[in-house]
Amino acid sequence: MLTKQRGPGGPAPSRYGNEETPVHVHGFLTEKLSLNLDKSVTTSATCGSSVTYGTSAPSESAVGEPGGCEGRRGLPRSLGWPPCSMTQSVVVQGKLRVEGGTPLARSQAASFATNVRSVSFLSLFLSLIAVGQCGNQIGCCFWDLALREHAAVNQKGIYDEAISSFFRNVDTRVVGDGGSISKGKICSLKARAVLIDMEEGVVNEILQGPLRDVFDTKQLITDISGSGNNWAVGHRVFGNLYQEQILEKLRKSAEHCDCLQCFFIIHSMGGGTGSGLGTFLLKVLEDEFPEVYRLVTSVYPSGEDDVITSPYNSILAMKELNEHADCVLPIDNQSLFDIISKIDLMVNSGKLGTTIKPKSLVTSSAGASKKRQEKPFDAMNNIVANLLLNLTSSARFEGSLNMDLNEISMNLVPFPQLHYLVSSLTPLYTLADVNIPPRRLDQMFSDAFSKHHQLIQADPKHNLYLACALMVRGNVQISDLRRNIERLKPSLQFVSWNQEGWKTSLCSVPPVGHSYSLLALANNTCVKPTFVELRERFMRLYKKKAHLHHYLQIEGMEESCFTEAVSSLSALIQEYNQLDATKSMPVEDLPRLSIAV
Repeated sequence: MLTKQRGPGGPAPSRYGNEETPVHVHGFLTEKLSLNLDKSVTTSATCGSSVTYGTSAPSESAVGEPGGCEGRRGLPRSLGWPPCSMTQSVVVQGKLRVEGGTPLARSQAASFATNVRSVSFLSLFLSLIAVGQCGNQIGCCFWDLALREHAAVNQKGIYDEAISSFFRNVDTRVVGDGGSISKGKICSLKARAVLIDMEEGVVNEILQGPLRDVFDTKQLITDISGSGNNWAVGHRVFGNLYQEQILEKLRKSAEHCDCLQCFFIIHSMGGGTGSGLGTFLLKVLEDEFPEVYRLVTSVYPSGEDDVITSPYNSILAMKELNEHADCVLPIDNQSLFDIISKIDLMVNSGKLGTTIKPKSLVTSSAGASKKRQEKPFDAMNNIVANLLLNLTSSARFEGSLNMDLNEISMNLVPFPQLHYLVSSLTPLYTLADVNIPPRRLDQMFSDAFSKHHQLIQADPKHNLYLACALMVRGNVQISDLRRNIERLKPSLQFVSWNQEGWKTSLCSVPPVGHSYSLLALANNTCVKPTFVELRERFMRLYKKKAHLHHYLQIEGMEESCFTEAVSSLSALIQEYNQLDATKSMPVEDLPRLSIAV
């Protein structure tokens, strides 16, 4: 386990507090940090639906949402989640009305709503696991921006449900695990995170920086030698060596959660630790926490990657992702670089209408941690960090259409292995003129389907959709959402059996520096070219057996590991090919279920 190591110049001043000084978060005293939400809960009682906050919600409570029966992972059975019958909940003037389905289903659905109100708001906790150099650098940006986001929203320093999703409230004067505080004033925030790296450099740097007190040093695992860009070393050697320690940290993280909903894993595919140990971790999570969702953010290498063995590492990691992940959000380094280059070009052009605040929180961490020196990849990492912030916003903040993380897998993954979701984030910068004309809201929706806003090199608009989720934040109405879906539908091709495959959420709290934002998640065949290119790069090396001996000298590694991995990827590609072959199939006009309101 890594302990704090200080450089000769000493660490940067901590602004996250201890028992002697007031707690500061990004320049704000936490005595002024609180969300202070009046969460009078009225709940959607439909299976696969979600919780609605506030006193009144529009009657158009869904926009072409696919239904979906789910046995909510992590939700206590004592709350009596209703069975998989066709029920619909409508919030009218602050009251819940359940319609459709059998009398028993309606009764149990209404009973569930009453139970939720009687136990107040049920906090859903998320645990983030950063693996390898890339994963920890993105994780550092994520926690930095998460603190800033909650500081901007929270005004009274009260530890509430929103901030508890990501952070524990700890009294540092209490030794051991007895210092956790479930409510009241914020004392000291500890991230619900596990940091793993087989080289100590990046984790050391985090522990010497301004975020050092946010991380529990008992939740860190490091080594010295590193994995040497070798998947086998990370997966077989360090996986077996650190399995018990990893399990201990994961159990400890879970013990601090009343209702653990999801594990987020952030890693890269091209290196040794991220690809090897990161995918080893997935199997551990599946065995130890089978009911908790495993959502993976994987950074794929570009064609000009400086790790020669990255095709081997990526192909071997892909097999594990296929088998053990619930959802994978592939991110392409080249796409991130292209986005940053485009923004820099617009900033420097000075054209009318494209004046951009150069310190947008999406691409810059300026203003987040004082005296923090920007690094070359910080802007790229911040985009990924904002992806995760927007992905979890609906689980943390109020909104008229909330979406739990388990609903992403339930609604967007129709087949087990086709769980790769292409993400796009818009806007990617903050426009200088504050009074944004209404037309720009519609432009935001159009941009989400443009290939220039995808976080992987893909063009979903000209490929086949299996399903699509739109996660909107800010002052956007359901009517805006519905209007834009209807406007865009003719230009988007969905599979014939899921023409209304839309999942939507509206969170009323916008990101810092924006009036509104949109995260689109698409299960689309456009991800296939990335996998095809990866297989081609792999085959160029494998045909010559180049660098293969580095892997085969590791105990447990055989050539069959490579052939099985590339066969798994080929099978995945073939599934996408079969879907693409259905593009020309006629769309059946199926009878629609009508529900009286």
